[in-house]
This record gives sequence, C-alpha cells and structure tokens, in this order.
Amino acid sequence: MSKAVKKVYVGMAADIIHEGHLNIIAEARKYGYVIVGLLTDEAIASYKRIPYTDYDHRKIIVESLKGVDEVVPQKSLDYVPNLQKIRPDFLVHGDDWQTGIQKKTRQRAIEALKMWNGKLIEPKYTKGISSSQLIEAVKKRGITPDMRLKSLRLMLSVRPTLRVMEAHNGITGLIVEKSKVYVSGGVREFDALWLSSLTVSTSKGKPDTELVDFYSRFQTVEEILEVTTKPIIIDGDTGGEIEHFQFNVRTMERLGVSAVIIEDKIGLKRNSLFGTDVFQEQDSIEHFSEKIRAGKDALITDDFMIFARIESLILNNGMNDALKRAKAYISAGADGIMIHSKKKDGQEIIDFCKTYQKFDIKVPLVVVPSTFSHMSVSDFEKLGVQIVIYGNHLVRSAYPAMVKTAESILKHDRGLEASDDYCISINEVLALIPGNK
Repeated sequence: MSKAVKKVYVGMAADIIHEGHLNIIAEARKYGYVIVGLLTDEAIASYKRIPYTDYDHRKIIVESLKGVDEVVPQKSLDYVPNLQKIRPDFLVHGDDWQTGIQKKTRQRAIEALKMWNGKLIEPKYTKGISSSQLIEAVKKRGITPDMRLKSLRLMLSVRPTLRVMEAHNGITGLIVEKSKVYVSGGVREFDALWLSSLTVSTSKGKPDTELVDFYSRFQTVEEILEVTTKPIIIDGDTGGEIEHFQFNVRTMERLGVSAVIIEDKIGLKRNSLFGTDVFQEQDSIEHFSEKIRAGKDALITDDFMIFARIESLILNNGMNDALKRAKAYISAGADGIMIHSKKKDGQEIIDFCKTYQKFDIKVPLVVVPSTFSHMSVSDFEKLGVQIVIYGNHLVRSAYPAMVKTAESILKHDRGLEASDDYCISINEVLALIPGNK
C-alpha cells in the first residue's frame, strides 16, 4: 500500500451480512484503503449473543466483499487497541452509535483519533434493517438440531462463565429464552436451559427418584425444543444402566440437546440435597468411568457433551475423593465436571475449585448454587467455573404464587383479589406465546 493512500478503518461483527454493511463499506471506499476490523467471537459474545457463524468463516465472507482490502481481528468491542496499532486516517461507522450502549465506545474512538489527527466519518444508519432484527427473525423461525447441538461448545469457547436456568415445560422454557435485563456494559440473559429431573418430576407431582424415565422426559424436551433456541443441558440422574445410557445419549444428540450431566451414584436415586439423611451409595470410580466411556463411544458427533457430577462432598466422602474422581472422569473422557455441595457457606466449592485449577488437564467446571446462593457469577468466574446452573428456582417460585392464588379464591369466594394481586392479565399471557396474535 502506497503511503499516499489513506487508510480507512471499519469495525463490524458481520454475523449476518446485510445492506447496511455494504453501504458502510462503499462509503469507506471513497476515502482510501479499507481495513475491516472484524469482531472476534469473544468480542461479540462479550456484549450480546454468540455469533451464528464463527470468526474464520465470517472472515472469508468479508474478505470477498467488494471494496474490502484487508481484514484484521478486533478482539474487543473497544476500537482503541486496533486504532492505535493501525493509526487510520479515517474511521467509518454508522451514526447509530451516537446513542445507546456504544456511546462510550464512540467517545473513546474519537479521543484516540485525535492523537494522529484522524477523522471520524458517520454516514446515516441504514434504516429498516439491522443484524439484531434479522437475528430475531431467525429465532422466530426456530433453530435446527445441529445448530443448537453445537452452540454450547461455542459458548464455552468464547465466554468465561455461562448462566443457565432450569426449565420444566414449554412456558418456563419461554421465560428462560426471553428473560433479559439491561446492566452497565450491556444486556444480561441466560445462556442455556437446564432440564432438571427434580423440577420435571415435581411439575408432574412425582418423586425425584428416576421414577419419571427418560422416555417421559424426552416428551418434555420436545416441548421445550419447539419454543426455544438456546442450548439445552439435561440432568441425566445416574444415567441408568450403561446399555440404556448409550441409547439415551444417541437420542439426546439426535434431538439437538447439547449436553447431559450424570451423577456418580448407584441404586435408587435420591435427591442430593438430602445428603446423608437418607441412604445414598456412590458408584465406584471404575464403573462410572466405564459409563462415561461407553456414552462417548455411542455418539455420532464430537459436539454432544457428557459431564460427570461428583457426589463425594454430598456424601461426606471427602475432598481428596472428589479430586481423585475428577481426574479419573476427565481421563475417561468427561467433557465437564460438576462439583456439588450442600454446605451453605460454599467453602467446599471454593476449596475444590482452587485445587482443580492446578490440574494439568482440565475441562469446564460446573456448579449449582442452590444452597450457597449468596455467591455470584462473578465469584464463580474468579474461581474458574464456566457454567453456573440455577437448578430449581422457577418451580420453587411458582409454587408459593399458585398456592396464594388458590387460597385467595377460596377465602374471598371469587377471583377478583387473586387477579389483582397475583396474576398477570390474560393479554399478557397471550403475548407470551408465539402465534396467539
């Protein structure tokens, strides 16, 4: 590139190419040599959903666009590192970032450009079309099993810690799918759904003892798959007999489920939070490792994940046993380790995580903070935890609300007070479900 040719920098995600991208590139081309700073998967995931297309594929597409001379990775939402390195004469960006979440990013870019007298060019944003709108349109049409199956692995590769919420039917699946809050730095939402055996069993009025078998639970899976797009992790209890587990993982993989978590217990399954108050027997390391290997051997793809849940701390078998099992299960091929504890202070979890981080070979670490609920996602992120599952909160919150509603109707002998105090409107109910309008 001749020194006389001006350098022009354009930052974009380009997950779904549309007219707005082409307009920006055409405008940038008027000013010189166009360098596209293509946001990496990690950069996109840091402020919104994971990309549908990974960086390498997006790079190939953008490089082929007319008017693009060079593509470089932009490793964060912040433009400053690339601007300082490239020192472009012009930065071209649509005027949509003058307000909203990117306003501070814009100001930092302006300050950086001043250092070498660079200029910001802001063509009018192309109205009526955006990547976010296109993504929402895609989500409304649904997602293929293959796309959903792969999404959890991709998330784990680009985000430090995932937030996962339980769902036990279609309506709770929709709640997890749609819930989001706006916080400093962007939008916060759940990354995946957890199909807990406890909450699925409870919603059917059945005990959490593997009484609700995999066949029945697959019907719930189908129900949730129909109305969501996020990855699904299934609570597989003990996994059952090895031969049955092989069959079931193949079914889950075919449906588009991303992972299953199985616990290292045998015999009649009882909920872990009973601890030693009831008889629970831990499986041998050898037999459970065989189950993991058999499950992995049964899979068709490398995308489906089998996580091993360690019950040593629940059953008072000690930290050393838990750590020994973690190493053995990783050697057997486990794609992740879930460590469980019923101690409310969370210290067992902290101690396990700190030692686990010293392992030579590690896989993603999972926690379910039902009892140590004072710990935040940022706390777990510092400990190296990659998946935080809120395992039973929707069913636990729904039950008292429904009891209050039922009691109110009985007390007042009419529905007015319950409707006013505990219920959303019928229109809001209708609006929850796609296709009602």
